[in-house]
Amino acid sequence: MSRVKRGVVTHRRHKKLFKLTKGFWQQRKNIYRRAHETLMRAWAFAFKSRRLKKRDMRSLFITRVGAASRQYGMSYNVFIHRLKIANIQLNRKMLSQLSILEPEGFKKIASLVEKAHS
Repeated sequence: MSRVKRGVVTHRRHKKLFKLTKGFWQQRKNIYRRAHETLMRAWAFAFKSRRLKKRDMRSLFITRVGAASRQYGMSYNVFIHRLKIANIQLNRKMLSQLSILEPEGFKKIASLVEKAHS
């Protein structure tokens, strides 16, 4: 019988994985089992961190809006509460952008909020 060489598909799959683990440290880049473990772990952290980034950014927006609203004599929670009373539907990201890039616009919103309260 003639000899059958095997492993073309496996070899191709391994090469694809090694390409993704380029730059990893020691066996984590060139031993398939270690490389696969490390890559799966890296992808898990990447997935988790994409969610955490959203949380971190929201926290940053809240901090910025709080700092800007304190300039007009309101704490963050009072400002947000009065926004809802005034029926101004701006999210925290937009409020944060306004406070940094358009301070005059934020000042107008703060005055509207103040009028709605009194």
